[in-house]
Amino acid sequence: MLSNGVIISFTFGYLVLLFAIAWFSEKSEKSGRRLSTNPYVYSLSLAVYCTAWTYYGSVGRAATNGLEFLTIYIGPSLIAPLWWIVMRKIIRICKVQQLSSIADFISSRYGKNVTLGGIVTIFSLLGILPYTALQIKAVASSFDIMSVSEVGYELLSAPFYKDSAFYLALGLALFTVLFGTRHIEATARHEGMVMAIAFESIFKLLAFLVVGVFVSFFVFDGFGDIFAQASAKGLEDLFVLQGENNASEWFWMSVLSMMAVLFLPRQFQMGVIENNNEKHLDTAMWLFPLYLLLINIFVLPIALGGLVYFPTGTVDADTFVLALPIAFDQEWMALLVYLGGFSAATGMIIVSTIALSTMVSNNLVMPLLLVNDGFQKRYQHRLGSILIWTRRVTIFGIILLAYIYYKQIAGQFSLVSIGLISFVAIAQFTPAIIGGIFWKKGARLGALSGILAGFVLWFYTLVVPTMITAGYLSPSIMTDGLFGLGFLKPYSLLGLDEMSYVTHGLFYSLSVNLILYLVVSLFSQQSSKEHNQAVIFVDIFKYSSALDSSIVWKGQAFLPDLKSLLDNFLGNEKTEMALDEYRQISGKTLTSGIYADPELVSYSERLLSGIIGSASARIMVASVVKEEEISMEEVIGILRETQELKSLNEKLNLKTRELKKASDKLQKMNEALRMNDMLKDEFISTVTHEMKTPLTSIRAFSEILLDEDIEDADRKRFLEIIIQETQRMTRLIDQVLDLERFDSGRQKMNFEKTDPKICILQSADSMMQVFREKNIDFSIHLNFETQELMIDEDRIKQVVLNLLSNAAKFAASKIRLVGFESPMGLMVQVCDDGKGIKEEELPYIFEKFYQANNQTSKKPIGSGLGLAISKKIIEYHGGELSVKRLEGMTCFEFTLPFQSEKIKLNQEKNNHD
Repeated sequence: MLSNGVIISFTFGYLVLLFAIAWFSEKSEKSGRRLSTNPYVYSLSLAVYCTAWTYYGSVGRAATNGLEFLTIYIGPSLIAPLWWIVMRKIIRICKVQQLSSIADFISSRYGKNVTLGGIVTIFSLLGILPYTALQIKAVASSFDIMSVSEVGYELLSAPFYKDSAFYLALGLALFTVLFGTRHIEATARHEGMVMAIAFESIFKLLAFLVVGVFVSFFVFDGFGDIFAQASAKGLEDLFVLQGENNASEWFWMSVLSMMAVLFLPRQFQMGVIENNNEKHLDTAMWLFPLYLLLINIFVLPIALGGLVYFPTGTVDADTFVLALPIAFDQEWMALLVYLGGFSAATGMIIVSTIALSTMVSNNLVMPLLLVNDGFQKRYQHRLGSILIWTRRVTIFGIILLAYIYYKQIAGQFSLVSIGLISFVAIAQFTPAIIGGIFWKKGARLGALSGILAGFVLWFYTLVVPTMITAGYLSPSIMTDGLFGLGFLKPYSLLGLDEMSYVTHGLFYSLSVNLILYLVVSLFSQQSSKEHNQAVIFVDIFKYSSALDSSIVWKGQAFLPDLKSLLDNFLGNEKTEMALDEYRQISGKTLTSGIYADPELVSYSERLLSGIIGSASARIMVASVVKEEEISMEEVIGILRETQELKSLNEKLNLKTRELKKASDKLQKMNEALRMNDMLKDEFISTVTHEMKTPLTSIRAFSEILLDEDIEDADRKRFLEIIIQETQRMTRLIDQVLDLERFDSGRQKMNFEKTDPKICILQSADSMMQVFREKNIDFSIHLNFETQELMIDEDRIKQVVLNLLSNAAKFAASKIRLVGFESPMGLMVQVCDDGKGIKEEELPYIFEKFYQANNQTSKKPIGSGLGLAISKKIIEYHGGELSVKRLEGMTCFEFTLPFQSEKIKLNQEKNNHD
């Protein structure tokens, strides 16, 4: 066996390691590197849920109740996916309202009530003290097992100064004080503590897996061998589900563990207060259940292995994890297992005492001190230091009380039984919390009556029997009931004795709690403050970005008084920083000597809430401001005015949007008119130029023919020029007239059955000479079988000629004419390898009078009517004309439907005309 010196050295060496991790983490934070801002660190810190109760007690429960031990881990795994709905909302509320504990949360929700916060704090202490005691018991038991020669050695009664557990408790208290009370702000992140807890989670998991592998595969020949030997000893009931009562037990225990993982003070501290990013829940929702799965894989094999190996009753089942390595002379493995259990226990003690010390200082001590005006005036500048030392003394006090409870009572009970009693105690907060964040009608009197009744029943059904066992109360209560009334037996109220004692206590306490909460809330009248808090809590995601401006408050407050109040707790430097932050958030200036507005009062109260709790902050702010109580009628009036203003604002916003739409529409119309005006100006200029050129030629050659005696050959040539220029003018005039008839709907079309291939080929043939003169590579690909279409042959030729003519103007060296069938009809494409059309010109390319800006001549070529007319012709045929880039070429393409209703209508119109 290892000597006591070695065990003690490793024990305190482990504590030194925790100190080092915490110190290094806080040093890194000061240099700007926050190691705890990591979703995996956050998820591992939640594993503080797995205490010595898990490490040792799960094996003990599995050895007596079989698979039922899993309920404590199934519940948290089932509720983890709902964290994004429940825990995220709680986190947001705590961050916005600057809440620092579960007592602060409940107190703030129900009107920042001091009494409610104090009762929750007292009940939390009563509920968690036994749980803390069992951690000390686990450490003490494992240390004593390690330091004696025989497994099963009974712990000797020794004075505290000879008890190793006492000194371990003092060491943990010192660590907690150093790394849990460094900041006055209770909402401040404990960087060092979080990293230490995350490390402990990894360490205890690895230690438990090591002993699990050892027992399963070295002591026994795998899981099959363990279960076979257990069956041979008649232990099948431990790994087989049994009957209806077993199912009921599973349900209630799973529900209990769901509430515990959310509302145990240590879980609330790590999961809510220490959270610095809501998105970390995404990782925690899968990593935390995975952790629970891993740490429970070997629980049943170790329990069965201990029952098989050790004679019945010789070794406490809670210690099988440590006893098996010792029994097989695995001293160093036993030391590792011992440190793993020590790690599991210390994590719980550290976090729980920090949470409880905050609750005690903020909800018990400070309210009692602050209601004393003489104390306030005398020590107002030392309240900050008083608060810090209150928390430090409370930490030592809690651990000392837990040690005393361990020595007097906890030593006589199993780890599991004590742990479950604490779980049921904390479950009493569930109706007030869940109802408070989802039900606006939930009232202070309902929460108060429910919690009080729930704790009375919890104490009577679960705590009183432990006190009877310890010899502090008469055993007759168990046999005859309270006052001799048989229906008041602690384990069988009203004759209900089919449940186990834990589920029996849970059922009665939680049922009465919930019923009173609902009924009393329904018949209670909320105060204005309570109603305001209810609205904020339930609709926190609506108010989180504008909380202070949404507070309904009536009264007077001077800025110097508020600033002096903040100075007492924050100091002058931090107060100025906080007020600067308020100026930036609100956009308001703060002038000394004037009244503070309600937003600043609310902001100051929230700052103080993060230090002394919401209830104490309410007392402090009330001491420097003259607040008037607002009746519910006034609140409703304010809300009605706010709603009317909101409705008017929505109407104004609607009108504004409508005006903006109208303005945008007018702007677009104006732009279109401006573009049309510009195009018309360009058209007039272009047409004037186009007509002036042939007129000038006609006039010049006519004068020559009139005034001079010229030869017949020259006369003939001049007359041909005059005829050509006249034809040019005629074409221009025809285009203008065509466009006018298309726009007015008076254009007649001559639809006849026509072979489109011949029509296209004839049009292309007309342009061959032009292509040869310009040295353009022209290709035709007509890949369709359509024989006849109802088209106006001349107009389609006009379109093809227009497109080929345009292509000839801009092509560099290549033009391609393609025809093919598509689902829309016959598709014809005319492509050229010119510069292309700019993106900004595409919307206007088919407009009347438009010429592309990238033409090479000083004056645009053509009138700008060709494409507009072509588009009208194709649309009269029921098709579409468009342009796009295809394989590096600019392609104009049009479709000719095989037959369309539009063609039929045009035919009927032509026949009618």
